[in-house]
Amino acid sequence: MRRTDYYLPVAGEDKSNSKTPGNNESIPLKNLYAADGSLLRPELGPFFSDGQRRVDYVLTYHIRRPGAAHRRPPKSGEGNFIRRLRRSMSLRGSRAPLQPRDDPEIAAQGQKVDSHEDGNVLQREEFEENLLEHGLELEKEEGTKDVGFLKIHAPWAVLCREAELMKLKMPTKESYDVKQGSNLVEKIRMFIHKVTAPLHPKVDAAQPHGIKYLSHPFSREKQHLFDLSDKDEFFDSKTRSSIVWKILKTTRCFKNKYRIGITSLLANGVYTSAYPLHDGDIEGVTARPNDRKLLYEQWASYSVFYKYQPIGLIRKYFGEKVGLYFAWLGVYTQMLIPAAIVGVIVFLYGCATVDDNIPSMEICDPRNNITMCPLCDRACSYWKLVTACGTARASHLFDNPATVFFSIFMALWAVLFMEHWKRRQMRLNYIWDLTGFGEEEEEHNRAEYELRVMEKKMRREHLPPKEEKVKLTCTDRMPAYMVVVVSMCFMIALTFAIVFGVILYRISIKAALHMSTYQAARSNIRATVKTTAAIINLIIIIILDEIYGAVARRLTMLEVPKTDKSFEERLIFKTFILKFVNAFTPIVYLAFFRGRLVGRPGKYLYVVGSYRMEECAHAGCLMELCIQLCITMLGKQLIQNNLFEIGIPKLKKMYRKRNSKSDLNHEEKRNKTLQRHEKDHLLGPYVGLNPEYMEMIIQFGMVTLFVASFPLAPLFALLNNIIEIRLDAKKFVTELRRPVAAKAKDIGIWYNLLRGLSKVAVIVNAFVISFTSDFIPRLVYQYSYSPDGTMHGFINHTLSYFNVSHFQPGTDPLEPFHLGYKVHVCRYKDYREPPWSDTPYELSKEFWAILAARLAFVIVFQNVVMLMSDFVDWLIPDIPKDISQQIREEKSLMVKLFMEKEQGKGKGRAACSSANHSPARPRS
Repeated sequence: MRRTDYYLPVAGEDKSNSKTPGNNESIPLKNLYAADGSLLRPELGPFFSDGQRRVDYVLTYHIRRPGAAHRRPPKSGEGNFIRRLRRSMSLRGSRAPLQPRDDPEIAAQGQKVDSHEDGNVLQREEFEENLLEHGLELEKEEGTKDVGFLKIHAPWAVLCREAELMKLKMPTKESYDVKQGSNLVEKIRMFIHKVTAPLHPKVDAAQPHGIKYLSHPFSREKQHLFDLSDKDEFFDSKTRSSIVWKILKTTRCFKNKYRIGITSLLANGVYTSAYPLHDGDIEGVTARPNDRKLLYEQWASYSVFYKYQPIGLIRKYFGEKVGLYFAWLGVYTQMLIPAAIVGVIVFLYGCATVDDNIPSMEICDPRNNITMCPLCDRACSYWKLVTACGTARASHLFDNPATVFFSIFMALWAVLFMEHWKRRQMRLNYIWDLTGFGEEEEEHNRAEYELRVMEKKMRREHLPPKEEKVKLTCTDRMPAYMVVVVSMCFMIALTFAIVFGVILYRISIKAALHMSTYQAARSNIRATVKTTAAIINLIIIIILDEIYGAVARRLTMLEVPKTDKSFEERLIFKTFILKFVNAFTPIVYLAFFRGRLVGRPGKYLYVVGSYRMEECAHAGCLMELCIQLCITMLGKQLIQNNLFEIGIPKLKKMYRKRNSKSDLNHEEKRNKTLQRHEKDHLLGPYVGLNPEYMEMIIQFGMVTLFVASFPLAPLFALLNNIIEIRLDAKKFVTELRRPVAAKAKDIGIWYNLLRGLSKVAVIVNAFVISFTSDFIPRLVYQYSYSPDGTMHGFINHTLSYFNVSHFQPGTDPLEPFHLGYKVHVCRYKDYREPPWSDTPYELSKEFWAILAARLAFVIVFQNVVMLMSDFVDWLIPDIPKDISQQIREEKSLMVKLFMEKEQGKGKGRAACSSANHSPARPRS
């Protein structure tokens, strides 16, 4: 049995345009819903039970059954509200009989609600009373389950009032033709637009192409500027819900002398959820045409993966903030196409030249007969360099001269991407009328901040009064700041400790495999150690990502930021620091530290007692860096995206279908009879865009920071993003409640993070090329030490000699005759003097020459690329020329429109004045 309560707005509000349940014009319920429970008027969305007032927002709360909440005696000034409430109850519809809450028969049952639930009921009553005083209209519906729904409707007068206060820009009656740019760039853009016309989604535009309506902040005094012929459509569902949410955020009630708002009520369980409603269904025979269904067909389907996104419709349905995210994701994905193509070409170049690479040919030549020193103490024995042939050939695929060109290309690509996005963002700001947004935006204090300020006021009541406004200062937040700094340092140290643990794992497992009697294990030691260590790092990264996200939110709450914007920026910064360190610490170790803190044979560096630091393969650590990047990137995308977001929900659905087929059929039949607010309540809550942005920012770091070691990274990112766009679209349209439309003119702090990463990427790639790869040693050898100017003899040049009799006691191999003969001298990769020189095992002059060349390359590469990036940044204007011209034209047209309206009013007033002062006509 449903129960429905009606709450009318307070007296004094202009309700000339709103209909009450008692009006004779109400639509009978039998004419509002079809037999299957679907709406017969889906074009405007769900309605109150009268069939005329639209549901703009829904609050849900928990119902305790059985029992009744105890009423407190009305306070002064509250009697009128109770009388209005009872009067509104008398005007209830015919959906179900209504039981008054103070029914003595119910109270006589002897069942009481606990004090906590009773307090929640009283807080809801006070909050709903304050909503009524703001002019909103409410309807309660309590179904058979323990969930109650408070449906909220904003009448026309309230919408106009709040739209004027919020300075919402609305389209006027006047329009003008949008002139296309005549320069070469705009002509190329228009040509590309025409060529790619089949790739655009089949979404009907709200206005004809090439025509734009002038927009102006809404004003009740200037309603003549706007087309108000259809007041139901003037404010769309997105705008109506954002207006109601703004009222909900500014409405307060009291709890223990504290003023609390909707966020605190939701946090304390007074209300369990708050959400605007989706437009309608997307599947089934009863699904009528609506924006949600259109988004599902033209955006959230994998069959349209090759098409552009309907950004305008996304913004219309979800708001500017969500629209900007998907617009940015689309631009990023498009820009990955040329990067992926060039990366594949670089990789193919490595494949084509691997047989012509002289250093790898020398390693694979068994005639060289080079004996290498053991890779670990005791368990490892001497080995032949020819056994590293496969690793050397594979390293050439990523460590070749083309990777230097690719690094420069990607640095410029990052700048072009940022400039392209700035221009695209400005174009969207013009189309969406956001050019003047931001300056007049009002930031409301968070409920937690106001609570702390109130507590501070109460503590200062006994002190002499002061003139300044009470607020939280840096001193008040100092304990929280200390906790945040200590916690962040601890989390970063924890990440370093875990990476160090994986290093010890690699050292231990390598020694264990060398001692193994299983021939297959001993023949694939390097591959086994690299792959298993990378997988362990991946699992740790995924687990710590979830932990660090929760920790960052908790630390941000301790700081008590003043506004939602400040809270979001602080949360983003902490989450980014923790997740960035978590994802890139293993990669940074492999790129810059492994193989450089080793020592030399006879004087190795040991950690934690007897653990000898690991060395790089003869071809360098670039191959292991590539493996780590590949497994981390693919693993995060496959596990976090596909498994968490696709696989687990599908497995749950299959499990329910297999084990509860009858229950599932019953649930499907029940869902067909549910109303819109009940269906949306079953969807997942919207948690914001931060997780989506963070995922893409980490991917952007993978693509740009170490692209010199993994040129296929842009290709993997492109393939992932093609799926990611449709996956996120389906999640927003079908699996999540509709978010409150939020205005935004840019992507906020995320742009600064992207710009910072693109700058850091230049430096990181310079160090990867010069220190991690063998590019600089090869150049120095070819032009300074090679007798014939070729790479012949390069491998022998990079190897130093060691007399095996100089091993420290207890570190020589257990099997010195593993190769079948006694070894007197072994080789190791380093630039050191031979044992027969005057300064045995000291760094040679070749080492210092190569180090100088490496540092010089870093300086030259960094400055040249930075200079080229700044030149490209300067060359491309942030605002497209045609957009700047149209903004100026729009401003002049708006001024002209106001002048014409004022002149018309002046002529009207002058005509009236002359008529009033004209002499009376003489009588005949």
